[in-house]
Amino acid sequence: MNFELTKEQEMTRKMVRDFAEDVIKPRAIEIDTDAHFPEDIFKEMGQLGLLGIPFPEEYGGSDGDTITYALAVEEIGRVCGSTGLSYAAAVSLGSSPIYYFGTEQQKQEFLIPLAKGEGLASFGLTEPNAGSDAGGTRTKAELKGDHYVINGEKCWITNAEYARSITVTAVSGKREDGKNIISAFIIPKDTPGMKITSPYEKMGVRGSNTSEIILEDVKVPKENILGDPDKGFKQFLYTLDGGRISIAALAVGIAQASLDRALAYAKERQQFGQPISKFQAIQFKLADMAMEVELARNMVLKAAWLKDQGKNFTKESAYAKLFASETAFRSANQAIQIHGGYGYMREYEVERFLRDAKLLEIGEGTSEIQRMVIARQLGC
Repeated sequence: MNFELTKEQEMTRKMVRDFAEDVIKPRAIEIDTDAHFPEDIFKEMGQLGLLGIPFPEEYGGSDGDTITYALAVEEIGRVCGSTGLSYAAAVSLGSSPIYYFGTEQQKQEFLIPLAKGEGLASFGLTEPNAGSDAGGTRTKAELKGDHYVINGEKCWITNAEYARSITVTAVSGKREDGKNIISAFIIPKDTPGMKITSPYEKMGVRGSNTSEIILEDVKVPKENILGDPDKGFKQFLYTLDGGRISIAALAVGIAQASLDRALAYAKERQQFGQPISKFQAIQFKLADMAMEVELARNMVLKAAWLKDQGKNFTKESAYAKLFASETAFRSANQAIQIHGGYGYMREYEVERFLRDAKLLEIGEGTSEIQRMVIARQLGC
């Protein structure tokens, strides 16, 4: 086993960290307070090649691996959970399915501009009545001649309002056993009949765009069906496995930020004539936080490594997502406790870390769903 990062991975991490510190961090409070999606920041990220890290150069990418991409997500998430979430969703959920399952024509038309950072991508899976039960999808796609006509509704979709293309899931037929066939379709932005609004007032990750999509007789060419029409469900399960690695990496970033702030404050804050970092009660909190952050990071890197090696990573990505997201919430909560009354104030930022971290226990499969995935992988 080799726990060292490669020279290229270290260089990318440093580049992303510098960008995050210099460009994103000074605006993080404003992004959260104003619930403002920083479109200009994403254009800069695209110019730096961050939106194409895990894709080959022939498709406009940087020819990096999953580990490098996870490191980038962590560094962005460490300064701004909102920007980190939209970044992770754009790459893992938006662009990756086109790379995994798309035809050469689809990669040329849709993936290359996304990897080059010329736009964002979005993935529309969740519906008002189909969240954890993705098999309960009600959006329907009917083949009429050389087009599919899609009708339905999607909710809580990240980046949709700013996306260049949106991949949506829809029921396209019935299997022999009577169950629905769920397929995925790439819909270009501004396709007639697709209405995108962002009506949500969120607790956290407020600067990440979250949209509702209404599809009314949306016509897409049959060439826009993604991958095997009969295996859309399996395809997006694989997509979610990969996405869980990035959400876990984002959680590690938030957990690390919580630890950094708590440690710095504990060394600075004086009570009873000495820094509170000298009190065992505070030391134990910091020790637990440091241990859990490191364990979470190692789990993320292992899952990413397995993916890069072409090995099965379903269980490990669930481990990573579950443990890292719960670690992020615990770490942020402890950071607030260490800050005392100041931790409850917006200017100290740790309260934002808690609000942002909570979503990570819900999105891309709740903590309960992760435990179900793990149990099934154990053969239960």
